[in-house]
Amino acid sequence: MSLDQQDLHAWADRIHEAHQSSLLLQPISDQVELSLADAYNIQSLLTERRLAAGASRIGWKLGYTSDAMRHQMGVTEPNLGPLLSSMLLISGPVPSTFTQPRVEPEIALRMAADLPPQCSFSEAADAVGAAHAALEIVDSVWADYRFTLPDNTADGSSAAAVVLGPELAPTDDLGSVEVDFFRNDVKLGTGHGRDAMGHPLTALCWLSGELSRHNRFVRAGDIVLTGGLTSAARLTLGDTLRATFNSNVEVVASLPA
Repeated sequence: MSLDQQDLHAWADRIHEAHQSSLLLQPISDQVELSLADAYNIQSLLTERRLAAGASRIGWKLGYTSDAMRHQMGVTEPNLGPLLSSMLLISGPVPSTFTQPRVEPEIALRMAADLPPQCSFSEAADAVGAAHAALEIVDSVWADYRFTLPDNTADGSSAAAVVLGPELAPTDDLGSVEVDFFRNDVKLGTGHGRDAMGHPLTALCWLSGELSRHNRFVRAGDIVLTGGLTSAARLTLGDTLRATFNSNVEVVASLPA
């Protein structure tokens, strides 16, 4: 049974207020049956509240495009959420207001042209203006990071911030880009661009198709996060998390003690 409009608005309010107050909630799915359709409806209402508070949408994020992330969080398929201006960080220090932040190394795409709803790989390649090294900071509202895919989707796919790093070389094959991920110079793991659905551009095409089902589109100027390429790492006080792309492009996120 779908949630009614009153329930959808109530959950959007609870999630919005919990993030603002640094509180944690028990998953919706612990209390009621939550479909993925209802979860996206809650996400849309949550986004409305964030836009009303002064943010603007600057792109999209993909979640669970890699086996590493799906295995870590126990989900079986990808999802998506909006990327907002309030989430964009140009340098590494991360706000201390997050409750349980985790970090994922990703390839971010900056769009130079609108993307057709059912795009081909070559159309996606032609529409991308630049690829960037990036670290996404996720901050789930659900206590102990325990949730189903619909719970996570309702919470905007846990999007909290992104450190947008330097551009990757235009000649790089994004599927072959190698990412080494470190905490305080201790290596946590290695991933590749192809870990995101086989290729970041394949993930971009999936996003375009999913958005078109709701009459939304990938537009010129959008930034698209194509999904974590390794398991996510907790970010605690005094930590510095660093990802090196192809051994020569680095992006850093830190939480000063």
